[in-house]
Amino acid sequence: MDIQTVKLELVRLILDTENPGLLNSVRRLFVNSEKADFWDDLSQLQQEEILKGIEEIENGETVSYQDIISKHR
Repeated sequence: MDIQTVKLELVRLILDTENPGLLNSVRRLFVNSEKADFWDDLSQLQQEEILKGIEEIENGETVSYQDIISKHR
């Protein structure tokens, strides 16, 4: 099913329902998905570790998957 078909089906389902609880749930899904950014849910330590990892990658401080596997076999 392509995206346009899915959208039309959702519109039809929304227009056909009289359930206010369901409509509020759908509304919350859209509102929350627009605001949600996983970064904000991470602790300060987690954010720092991710930024440190990105910096290491940018500086070429990486180890290949094969090197790690070969050391642990």
